[in-house]
Amino acid sequence: MFLKRILISCTLLAAFVCGAANAADASYTVKPGDILHVQVWKEPELQGQVLITPDGSFAFPLVGQVDARNKTVGELQKTITDKLAKYISDPVVSVSVQEIKGNKVYVIGQVTHPGEFIVNPRVDVMQALSMAGGTTPFAALGNIMILRRGPANQEAIPFDYTSVVKGRKLEQNIELQSGDIVVVP
Repeated sequence: MFLKRILISCTLLAAFVCGAANAADASYTVKPGDILHVQVWKEPELQGQVLITPDGSFAFPLVGQVDARNKTVGELQKTITDKLAKYISDPVVSVSVQEIKGNKVYVIGQVTHPGEFIVNPRVDVMQALSMAGGTTPFAALGNIMILRRGPANQEAIPFDYTSVVKGRKLEQNIELQSGDIVVVP
């Protein structure tokens, strides 16, 4: 009986973890540099890794060029399935992210290790500063800026490290987006 309860608990935990991982993947939009694995069931010649090119697309046999810009894995799976339906009856396609290489943020200025960082989709400012080895003694901690490029313009978002580290103004510790630049003067 005890072993059965442990088995049921482990099964429920695994289902919860898989569900949470799939929910996170569902909202992630692929970026140039990401590597996907595409597989069509019972079609060994229609499986393999694809690289999202700098223009945001990739090529796949029988499908041709696929525009992956601002698309989730689920949307890409549907696109490939729809295009393959011309050649294969009821294709079963799976698409998964193998490597997230296109989700980059940059940390520059008075940090120990400035540079480009490939990050998981959910990284906030404090985590990025930590990835850069923390700030130097010369950093102006109250004047940190996040530069974010939008479709029409670029904005500067202020970040006061001193307040956040004391547990105040935590709303400043925003999730970074791909391409954001954290500037530590």
